Amino acid sequence: MLYVASTGETTRLSREQKGRFVAICWIAQIYKYFAQPKASYVDDWEKLPDWQRETDAAIIEAVEQTVMAEVIAA
Repeated sequence: MLYVASTGETTRLSREQKGRFVAICWIAQIYKYFAQPKASYVDDWEKLPDWQRETDAAIIEAVEQTVMAEVIAA
């Protein structure tokens, strides 16, 4: 995932940037598996409903917390 490629530097992103990061990862995976995805599956950030934007930001924050907990435990 792109999170791994970012070497944990996502912690420096704003909440909106984190959400956009997840949205872009999602879109890349959709195109990987669907030749003709539904338009709503690959909508730009500006077209996403607020609940989805918040969910995307929460996803990466949960990943960050998990990774940090694993690093501290190691």
